[in-house]
Amino acid sequence: MTTEINQQSFLTEWVTDPNQTKQAYIRLKEALEGYSGVDTDFKARPGITFSLRGKHKNQTERQLFVMVDVIDDDPDSRWLSVCFFGDMITDPEEKGDLVPEGLLGEDGYCFDLYEWDEDEFNYVMQRMNEAFQSAARA
Repeated sequence: MTTEINQQSFLTEWVTDPNQTKQAYIRLKEALEGYSGVDTDFKARPGITFSLRGKHKNQTERQLFVMVDVIDDDPDSRWLSVCFFGDMITDPEEKGDLVPEGLLGEDGYCFDLYEWDEDEFNYVMQRMNEAFQSAARA
């Protein structure tokens, strides 16, 4: 019997966080929830990822504009991979990893946050704001 994990129970159970990535996840989640016209979807795959996806109501051809994955290969040291479609953002400092056809079959960029870093977090937030603006124009 499989028990479905929802986002609230996931966050409640996430108590070991030596790298402080939980606060980055929560801030990204709150930012997504604050965008007008955006729906979020949470998909749990324990031992692999916990994925938060944001989609703007204007998007008709894509299922999301951002995917925030909590990588769960080591529950005591989780990290984030925040991914966007390549044509929805810029990466002026070239901090993202190009993932050819790796985001739902399309080229994307992923930004990995292994530990809390305000500058890195702000850079990812700027990318998320760009992706949101692109999605709103869809």
